[in-house]
Amino acid sequence: MPAAYVIAQIDVKDADAYRDYVAAVTPIIEKHGGSYLVRGGRAETVEGTAPGARTVIIRFPSFEAAKAWYESPEYSETKGLRQAASTSVQTLAEGV
Repeated sequence: MPAAYVIAQIDVKDADAYRDYVAAVTPIIEKHGGSYLVRGGRAETVEGTAPGARTVIIRFPSFEAAKAWYESPEYSETKGLRQAASTSVQTLAEGV
């Protein structure tokens, strides 16, 4: 079964509130079998216009696991923290 990835491009508006989101979401990601591959750090958009300067990539064991995380009650509550602190594009993608 192929792995799946959450690819997020984020424009953080409130760094303190965004840190609270990261602290709250990390155990939920881990509970659903996810792990960070990219989490902030240096990034450069070489084509097109990125919606934000922060890129996050999270690997899940399957597309179903990624979707279950995103739609879980725990994440539904936590997602509001991210949405209040930032704007973003979130994509679920199946891959190797």
